[in-house]
Amino acid sequence: MSTTLTEKSAATDSRRRLLRGLPWLVVRQHRTALVCVLGLTLLCALWIVYERHTLVQLLDAKGWPEKDVGSVLQEDRGYRYITTVLGSLPLILAVFIGAPLIAGDQETGTAQLVTTQSVTRRQWLIAKLGLAYSLALVSGLVLSALFTWWWKPYRSVFLSQWIDGVIFDNTGPVLPALLLFLTAAGVTIGILARRVLPAMVITFLFTAITTLFVWDEIRVRLGSSQMFTYPLNSELPDRFRDSYEVERWVGSADGDLYGWGACTEATVEARNACLQEHGIVNNVIEYLGYDQMAAMQWTAAGLLLAGTALLTGFALWRVTHRPL
Repeated sequence: MSTTLTEKSAATDSRRRLLRGLPWLVVRQHRTALVCVLGLTLLCALWIVYERHTLVQLLDAKGWPEKDVGSVLQEDRGYRYITTVLGSLPLILAVFIGAPLIAGDQETGTAQLVTTQSVTRRQWLIAKLGLAYSLALVSGLVLSALFTWWWKPYRSVFLSQWIDGVIFDNTGPVLPALLLFLTAAGVTIGILARRVLPAMVITFLFTAITTLFVWDEIRVRLGSSQMFTYPLNSELPDRFRDSYEVERWVGSADGDLYGWGACTEATVEARNACLQEHGIVNNVIEYLGYDQMAAMQWTAAGLLLAGTALLTGFALWRVTHRPL
């Protein structure tokens, strides 16, 4: 009778448990981080839904799009807080999920203990990476989809241009790809550092430099800029309102370009003489069009995913060929 009850209980537990073996052990080991990241994702998702609802009501009250409402988000603290949280998410995942993921087990000796049991080093690392990458992917996909849903129909009233990091990096495929790459970077740094605190500090510096400086330079080079020439004393056509201006010059009828500050003499007579001397008759801009955004984002995602694959491959090689 007791044997039957035990077997029935074991069968029930087996059916109820979604994860078993090593994946279940990894989830249980990192359950606090798992709950924190998923909770943060849920809160941000609900916050975005609320802010979008508020924006729609505000625009309807002001008669948009028939009436020009300008940047109605200028004083909206919710928008600034959300973009701050989204901008901090890559740093949070890299430093608090990626960096200690393997370094913590190396420092405490858990890595040696686990890999001397019935699982190989490769299986252990894949299970750990599976958890970290799943968190990054789920969080990135959910928040990117919701932020795109908020921004895209009402982009004309947002403060930031589409090329700015707060928009470009948080919409489309870029956010999940960026989270995956920086999480992989944190894991790799942790494997090399072998200690949690140094790994977290180095990952923090690497993530800050990458997102604040390196990625800003890469982003604007993802598209092919175009040139447009229009008369010197006329306004830029409205169709370029959503374009990002890379550079601006003044030019002659022969196609010679001069810096935007050329012929800025103090008096009108002196300025006109300078313009006539150089034959300057046109304004010339180099720009990236809004219609390039999707292609640029997929290019960015491809680069980040390629970087993730390289870092993952190196981590697997390092763990399987070097002492833990």
